[in-house]
Formats: sequence, C-alpha cells, structure tokens
Amino acid sequence: MPANLPPQYFEAEARYRLTANPREKIEILREMLGIMPHHKGTDKLQADLRARISKLNKEMQKKHTKRRHTYHINKEGVAQLVLLGLANTGKSQILKALTNATPEVASYPFTTNAPIIGMMEFKNIQIQLVDTPAINHDFMLKWLSDIVRPADILLFVVDLSRTGFQPVSNYAVRQASSLSTITERLEKIKIIIETFIPPEPSIEYVFKKAIIIGNKIDLPHVNENFDKLKNKYPNIPIIAISAERKTGLQELKNKIYQSLNIIRVYTKAPGEKPDMNEPIVLPKGSRVIDAARDIHKDFVGELKYARLWGSNKFDGQMVERDYILKEGDVIEFHL
Repeated sequence: MPANLPPQYFEAEARYRLTANPREKIEILREMLGIMPHHKGTDKLQADLRARISKLNKEMQKKHTKRRHTYHINKEGVAQLVLLGLANTGKSQILKALTNATPEVASYPFTTNAPIIGMMEFKNIQIQLVDTPAINHDFMLKWLSDIVRPADILLFVVDLSRTGFQPVSNYAVRQASSLSTITERLEKIKIIIETFIPPEPSIEYVFKKAIIIGNKIDLPHVNENFDKLKNKYPNIPIIAISAERKTGLQELKNKIYQSLNIIRVYTKAPGEKPDMNEPIVLPKGSRVIDAARDIHKDFVGELKYARLWGSNKFDGQMVERDYILKEGDVIEFHL
C-alpha cells in the first residue's frame, strides 16, 4: 500500500534536515508523525520516526547527565559542617583560619567555585569543614544540595560590616535579607533550618542545625550590628569573629562542639593508664554498653560490668551497662 504522504510532510522533512538542534529535530519528527496518514503503508515509516525520536531523547539525556556536576564528599572526622553565605562574607578566610586548607582568599566575589575541604582540630578530635560557592539573590548551584543534605551543621556566614558590597545602613534589614536569601534558596531544595517552621511540613524536608557566624568584628561600628543580628535570630547560635585577625575562633570552635551534641569518653585496661589522645566519640545520652559496642560488637554480649573514672562519685566505682556517660569519662570494661 502506498504511503500517500501530503506536501506538508515533505516540508517538515526539509526543515528536519536543515536543523542541528536535537530538541527541534524531535519536535519536527513528532510533527511529521502527526501529518502522515496512519495505515499499513506507513507502518514502517512510523516505526522509523519513533526510533529516531527515541535515539535523540537518549542522546539528549546522556549529554544532560554528563553536564550535571554532582559532588559526594566522604565524611571525615567526627562531623561534617558546611559553610554557606553570600559573596565576600569571608567564608574562605574562615576555612583558612580554622583548618589546614589553603583556599584562595581575595576581595573580589566568587573566588570559590567548587567545594573546598579542611579539617578543624578541636582538642583531640577532627571536624570536617566544607566551603562552598557563594549564594546570591538570583542563583544557587544545583549541586549544592549534594553537599548540604549530608552535613551535620550548616554555618551561615554574614559580613558584620556589609552585605555583598553595600555599605552599612539599615543593617538589620539588609542582614535579615542576606540570611533570608540563603534560607529561601535552601527551602527550594527542601532543606529547612530546625528553628524555622516550613510552610508545608513534609517527609521530603530535611531539617538542619545552623550556627550564624558574624565575621569582621574587628571593623569599626559593627558591635551594634552584631547585637541587632542576635535580636533578629534569638533561637540560632550566633558567634562574632574576625577570621583575618583570628579573634573569636576558640569560642566558635566551642560552640560548634556544643552544637554537635556529642561527648568524648576514654577507655583503659585494668592496671593501666588511659590513652587520653584517642577518645570514643558518642552522642550525648549514650550508655556504657554503647561505648562497648563502638569498640567491638562482641563486647555487648560479653560485658559483665565496667568501672568508671570521671563523672561518678567515686573513681573506679562499678557501674551498670546502662549507666549514662558524661564528657571525659574513663571506662574500664570487664568481660
């Protein structure tokens, strides 16, 4: 049976040959399918056009997948924290001041264009910090979600002297706008700060702890700005620092550790001194049996009792498996 194709089909076919855009090619092929008569004489041609559409769709999907940058950062240390902020707030300088990382630090914006990782020492543990490209009012990199979702705490960095390149004036409004920009961008990817109530709570949302870092406290006339910021966000921890002068960094480290809700405990063998350089890191509220499980799962069944030095009334006192551990406790397991 002859195909009997109308002139409009051949016109569309000519346009198909002239375009190199795969999306346009797909639209024209669909147009050609709609124009042609559908009978046994066009079955083979219909199948050919559908095969070409399928091939073009697969090629476009493949190119899209290659173009989309994704990042997976293996968590190291006891926790992973992500620095977020607008341009020129000093995120990279904070990373440099707190860790062994050497990011580029410059006065011009958007010097960070990929995640930069550093390890922050706190006493005898390591905490991972990840610097990220700046967020602005119009744009946030799509792959930032890959970095933010696994993080234990988000560190919002604000410039206490300005937002972006704007001078100090109407500070409270401008800084609130800066943080609102970040939180609104995060909300679009279903990430909510724990103290904020989402408009439509859903299991799709991920709730995150946050700390606000007010940077550049060394500059003139910023103490009042810092007080206004604290009043604006009373339910989020806020620390004032100067990354350049390295002031307030210890207070920031302490606040980070407190916010992680973890404790360090130590172990010792009978008759020996504990190794105070290698703590077991556990969530607050953990028990003796949890510390045993952290060392080896077989300890759970074999543990008879433990002796404790530290938070108990008497050093070396026998404690039960369910005893709640405190920061700095030393445990001696007896199997």
